[in-house]
Amino acid sequence: MKLPLAFLALIAVAALIGPALLPWSYDSIDWNAVRVAPLSPGHFFGTDSVGRDLLARTLTGTRITLAVAIAAASVSLLIGVAWGAIAGWTGGRIDEAMMRFVDALYALPFMFVVILLMVVFGRSILLVFVGIGAVEWLTMARVVRGQVITLKARPFILAAEAAGAPPSAIMIRHLLPNVAGVALAYLLLTVPQVVMIESFLSFLGLGVQEPLTSLGILVKEGADDMDIAPHALLLPGGVLVALLVSLTLIGERLRDRFSG
Repeated sequence: MKLPLAFLALIAVAALIGPALLPWSYDSIDWNAVRVAPLSPGHFFGTDSVGRDLLARTLTGTRITLAVAIAAASVSLLIGVAWGAIAGWTGGRIDEAMMRFVDALYALPFMFVVILLMVVFGRSILLVFVGIGAVEWLTMARVVRGQVITLKARPFILAAEAAGAPPSAIMIRHLLPNVAGVALAYLLLTVPQVVMIESFLSFLGLGVQEPLTSLGILVKEGADDMDIAPHALLLPGGVLVALLVSLTLIGERLRDRFSG
């Protein structure tokens, strides 16, 4: 897991501090260097079709994509853990009703739901991550519910109940700490899914809006100019692939460790 962690750390650090170290901002236009090739003076990775520095835009786009993904995954974590823990602890008809609701949401095309939210309520970054997080919590809820049902039968939970501990105290002190490892693993697996959704929405023009940028926007712009400026697609596309692979490998290793 060291190599994926190193790649992820490198991408995150570059996205956080890289733009401040560059002479050009992500939205600055160099009218004398429109669509120049990589290794050009002043633009190490070249420029796009209107003369904006591609390296600066890629680093800023990575930062925006990561911010949206982490925020959306956090929303997913809060909803999924709360829903799954309540369903697993209460059991009976309440559990049945809550999980049938989850099954009903699974049947809906979640991308259609997100796009509908974008169209109805606008296209702000806040709505992007709230909308994505609101449809990505279903798997988390099922995983947490299963863990809580298993833990309910453990001796230390039965002992806490016999001692008269209220359900809220048992949930906070005993159940949630024991579920945290699995929830963290699935959170890291949720982040690449959210990255893909955000990139796809931005590719369609429904996600992050100008003057901001994201990896999805950069991939779309690069695809439009692929025939005459392939570097405009290769750099953001390569960062997106490296980000997704690193997050997925880390999440899978953690899931196997905590589930084993």
